[in-house]
Amino acid sequence: MASVTLAESAKLSLNMLVAGVIENVITINRFYQLLPFTEIEGNALAYNRENALGDVQYGGVGGTITAKAAATFTAVTSSLTTILGDAEVNGLIQATRSNVNDQKAIQVASKAKSLGRKYQDGMINGDGTSDSFQGLLSLVDPTQTITANAGAGNGDVLTFAYLDQLIDLVTDKDGQVDYILMHARTLRSYLALLRALGGNSASDIMTLPNGEQVPAYRNIPIFRNDYIPINQTQGSSTTCTTVFAGTLDDGSMSHGIAGLTAANEAAGMQIEEVGISESKDETITRVKWYCGLALFSLKGLAALKGVTN
Repeated sequence: MASVTLAESAKLSLNMLVAGVIENVITINRFYQLLPFTEIEGNALAYNRENALGDVQYGGVGGTITAKAAATFTAVTSSLTTILGDAEVNGLIQATRSNVNDQKAIQVASKAKSLGRKYQDGMINGDGTSDSFQGLLSLVDPTQTITANAGAGNGDVLTFAYLDQLIDLVTDKDGQVDYILMHARTLRSYLALLRALGGNSASDIMTLPNGEQVPAYRNIPIFRNDYIPINQTQGSSTTCTTVFAGTLDDGSMSHGIAGLTAANEAAGMQIEEVGISESKDETITRVKWYCGLALFSLKGLAALKGVTN
């Protein structure tokens, strides 16, 4: 199955309007520059999520083979959902105010940005109910979760040591970690830690494929996502948050996370001309995204909870 980023999908789209929608979605969050999307046939993807590798051993001459444990997997199904909205443009506005800016194009671009934000929210908070897909808070395994201050008391402030512990949990690419996600409040705290050490080093900045730069830790890019809650409870504290780290799939459906989209569509996105409203002087353009999220490896996602800043 093909797996490409949204940026690549925009380049491949033959529909300029759809390509424009994709490009507007990308502007919502720099993480979209890296997140791969896997095209699937049908409305769901059934796959085996790797839990543990089979064991092996050294073998001497005449030695007995005891490494017989098989790899273990969990059968998982990830479904597509639809994020959509109608761009409605009044006929008079379109006729009289499109000499400078095309009013329909403006409304469609606005809907595209809203698609990006809705997916960004679902990627964190989706629980698989009410037509949503499962997000990282639902997908991360308890064995891949640590809590600041070892779960005692009311959490703790972010430290480099906690980030190191978080990174250590991500092992499905033999220690390679592709991203860190945190709320803006936590990102400010991380940058304050850097300033306390005298500022950024080369490993504290990462350049993305489009040339933009983002903060980094140990050469791992850090992305801001303000849909990560900052009102989680730890002890008596009700203002805690979570930091995520993980890997991205490479098209093999065996590593970390990947977005899911409908096949035969540019990143699963469509623009549909619904037509003229029956009761109003308005034209309706529907913007749709068939999308979802999959976690292909249990060890490709980890969470640090109980962060107080």
